[in-house]
Amino acid sequence: MARRSPRGGAIAAVGLVVLCIVLPARPAAAQNASPREGSSLRFALTAASDGTAITEQTYRGRWLVVYFGYTSCPDVCPTTLLDIAQALEALGARAGAVQGLFITVDPKRDTPGVPTEYVKSFDPHLVALTGTPAQIATAAKEFHVFHERHDNDNDDGGYSVDHSASVYLIDPEGRLAKAITGDGGSKQIAAALAALMSGRN
Repeated sequence: MARRSPRGGAIAAVGLVVLCIVLPARPAAAQNASPREGSSLRFALTAASDGTAITEQTYRGRWLVVYFGYTSCPDVCPTTLLDIAQALEALGARAGAVQGLFITVDPKRDTPGVPTEYVKSFDPHLVALTGTPAQIATAAKEFHVFHERHDNDNDDGGYSVDHSASVYLIDPEGRLAKAITGDGGSKQIAAALAALMSGRN
């Protein structure tokens, strides 16, 4: 299945936020969290597009690239989603065996439909998932994902969410194959996927 390139606007937007916004360093737990490789990972969420129930069984038989974030995230989320989109593009025809999933950790602002439009700006094949706060907390715990809300100091009701920045590669049986925590970008994700997929052929 042919894949379209990420939109140029998304690339420009990523460049702008990376240059203009600097966030405080995340806690070590937010950077290094990952379950044990080979662990079976479960989740029960809903598609942000139409509310369809989605579990780990939905995509059984396909490789998954899973990332937790939120649409108001100023830098790491758009950068990582662009990396995922470019990695899938680099896989060429093999990308048809892979599904990218974006799981919001901010369901209050990421109301149904919002995350879907967000991920489409990077790759139309990415799927955005949401759920109740309890469902998202359960999924985050399963993946060992740290996320914590921080209210703004100016009392305007705004807030940010510190969260793990790992990319999780899940094999077709639903087991964690690799958690990518470095800053190698799209090349690291594409190389890891290609190696894992080739090892199963």
